[in-house]
Amino acid sequence: MRYRELGNTGLKVSEIGLGAEWLERHSAEEVKAVIHHCAQAGINILDCWMSEPNVRSNIGAALKGQREKWIIQGHIGSTWQNGQYVRTRELDKVQAAFQDLLERLETHYIDLGMIHFVDEKAEFEKLMEGEFVSHVKDLKQKGVIRHIGMSTHNPDVARMAAESGVVEMILFSVNPAFDMLPASEDLDEYFKDEYAENIGGIAPERARLYQICEQRGVGITVMKGYEGGRLFKAETSPFKVALTPVQCLHYALTRPAVASVMVGCDTPDHVDAAVAYETASEEEKDYASILAGAPKHAYSGQCTYCGHCAPCPSGIDIAMVNKLYDLARMQDTVPPTVQAHYEGLSKHARDCVKCGGCETRCPFGVRVTERMGDAVKLFG
Repeated sequence: MRYRELGNTGLKVSEIGLGAEWLERHSAEEVKAVIHHCAQAGINILDCWMSEPNVRSNIGAALKGQREKWIIQGHIGSTWQNGQYVRTRELDKVQAAFQDLLERLETHYIDLGMIHFVDEKAEFEKLMEGEFVSHVKDLKQKGVIRHIGMSTHNPDVARMAAESGVVEMILFSVNPAFDMLPASEDLDEYFKDEYAENIGGIAPERARLYQICEQRGVGITVMKGYEGGRLFKAETSPFKVALTPVQCLHYALTRPAVASVMVGCDTPDHVDAAVAYETASEEEKDYASILAGAPKHAYSGQCTYCGHCAPCPSGIDIAMVNKLYDLARMQDTVPPTVQAHYEGLSKHARDCVKCGGCETRCPFGVRVTERMGDAVKLFG
């Protein structure tokens, strides 16, 4: 298992994580089997947003004696009322539900205290100005949570969180289908049976979000990496081609600032299918060729940092140069950290000999040599 820094939190998380939602429908023994299988594979982060009491207790029992080995994302605002899940900002109910989470997980702290499910900009602004965020800050000051996070599906809200100076990491929905869609406060927009015919490439709001998070050290953990399994079948995929779990994981893990993908697993076999990413070949990870050949919604002309441009005869890491170039272009002047990272590369854009081999290999028709020239102008 490989591990990544989660933004500036100081935490190192496994790049494959456990999204525990599916465990709700399983017995205590089945939950224990999945969590122990994850631990054996090197997975060290799990997300528990669910408020249902039994699954919380089952997860707590499975973690018994192993708590310090796990990084837990626990959600603030997810409550259980009258036998069902309710998202609320009513502080008395929020406090009771979070205390219930601590007790059922048999822990005195949560590593990542997640402000739960904020998809509207107006709600985010209201939360940041009111008693809810004050309560969250108080939890952190007391050590009940170690870091403040937030979950959202809306890139505009995620950007506001990343720029807030309060939210340290974000649980965000990332997959190649969602990345095409503009920001929306209507979650149903992301799960339509068909997307508009003219959609193609990464939506600017999402590309900018990833870049802002990378610049500011706001780590991203990923939900909806498989789009609920829709990407695995041509008939349900918006691209009308099927991707594998490994390809979906590679797409998410090549986005700037992404540290871990929370994979929904309800059997040890599902864990194995995700962890197969760690030993997969470059051919098995290759999402770019599939998307480039898709009958709908190709990423024409847009660098996705997939690495197909390699090998470069001059030894340039073209995908990394492109990623740093995209990060730096956001500002009037190149941020010193981005400049330093660029200078730390063994080869630079100025080493490009314009042979054009990279362009013949790029599935999306990116004008690589032109971008290398632009990078020289930007970085020097």
